[in-house]
Amino acid sequence: MSAAPATSPSRSRDGTAASLLNDEERTRIRAKSAQFAPPAAALPDGRRDLVGLSREELTDIMVEIGEKPFRTKQLWHWIYHQGATDFSRMSSIARPLQEKLAERFVVGRPGVVTEQTSQDSTRKFLFRFRDGQEAETVYIPDRQEDRGAVCISSQVGCTLSCTFCHTGTQALVRNLGAAEIVGQFMAARDSYGEWPSPKGDTPRLLSTIVLMGMGEPLYNYDNVAKAMRIIMDGEGIGLSRRRITLSTSGVVPMMDQCGAELGINLAVSLHAVRDDLRDEIVPLNRKYPIKEVIAACRRYPAASNARRITFEYIMLRGVNDSEADARELVRLISGIPAKVNLIPFNPWPGSSYRPSTREQLDRFAKIVMDAGFASPIRMPRGRDILAACGQLRTESQRLRRAERTDATPDPAGA
Repeated sequence: MSAAPATSPSRSRDGTAASLLNDEERTRIRAKSAQFAPPAAALPDGRRDLVGLSREELTDIMVEIGEKPFRTKQLWHWIYHQGATDFSRMSSIARPLQEKLAERFVVGRPGVVTEQTSQDSTRKFLFRFRDGQEAETVYIPDRQEDRGAVCISSQVGCTLSCTFCHTGTQALVRNLGAAEIVGQFMAARDSYGEWPSPKGDTPRLLSTIVLMGMGEPLYNYDNVAKAMRIIMDGEGIGLSRRRITLSTSGVVPMMDQCGAELGINLAVSLHAVRDDLRDEIVPLNRKYPIKEVIAACRRYPAASNARRITFEYIMLRGVNDSEADARELVRLISGIPAKVNLIPFNPWPGSSYRPSTREQLDRFAKIVMDAGFASPIRMPRGRDILAACGQLRTESQRLRRAERTDATPDPAGA
């Protein structure tokens, strides 16, 4: 999904986002996304993973193996409410069926390669999927309560190449499937032992999901939407749509579809208030410029005073942090139920950007707050383990290239 060149025809249109809201545009995005599809669900031994299937798909599979459709409800409860991965522990299912299921299916999880805990209790997981690809997931605890947010990845690598983001230095490898997206949350629950206890007194630490990890979730919309429907299902994980936030750099046609079909919270990675600058630091802006992104925010159906759109704004010293920038930001979002997260830049190896000074952060925040918008300064979490905003990246692609090189016979026969 490479960004369009600066001469993208959308810049010459009438300035409204409506011209982009059509089936042809969404079909083009999906066709491009299909080139980065996840691998097939079947394991090498022929068994299929039940995680990531919709209720309808699960019912169809039960019918195929000669079982009644009511088995779907039983399995759904064990997989998504109880967190069971072993069919033999599903006590409401008779042993012969347990054995039949175990022969044909698995209830999978991504493998945990590393699990790091920051000095501030932020926890970062490096997950490896069945084809060897990897992605990172972060749990950020709330300092005030025994709960927190799970930051989930939607792609291996990223297509957007935002210049301030470490993830953007890793080329897009592929999309994550619904099972891999749901699986990140479930594996994090495993780590925290959060599945319900027999006494029903298990704390709900992982209370919020933010799709702010690796990748652009709206360039993998179908898999993300399927995963979120599973997570929101009241008979399973049962997380409210009010506790799920999707972050996008501004894929305008899919923003509309996400609002209409999922109604989850929206966060927009804005980061600049002028097209010339945003073209540079968020290259997707060449395809969907600021005016179109803001227009899509204004019509986002879930936006209200109770559920405000979040504008993410990374503060780069001398780049986008002037008081004039703050005033223009206020003008752009005027009339939108919104808040602004000001994010101090989190350094990563090789970056030339510097974080704004605390004094400039405070001046910028005051202008936004005086205009009536909440503008918290998001204090970095997990910096010491490269788990903070913009720091996620895996080395799996580079390592696989090295492995392929090592495995290639020397043409000279050495």
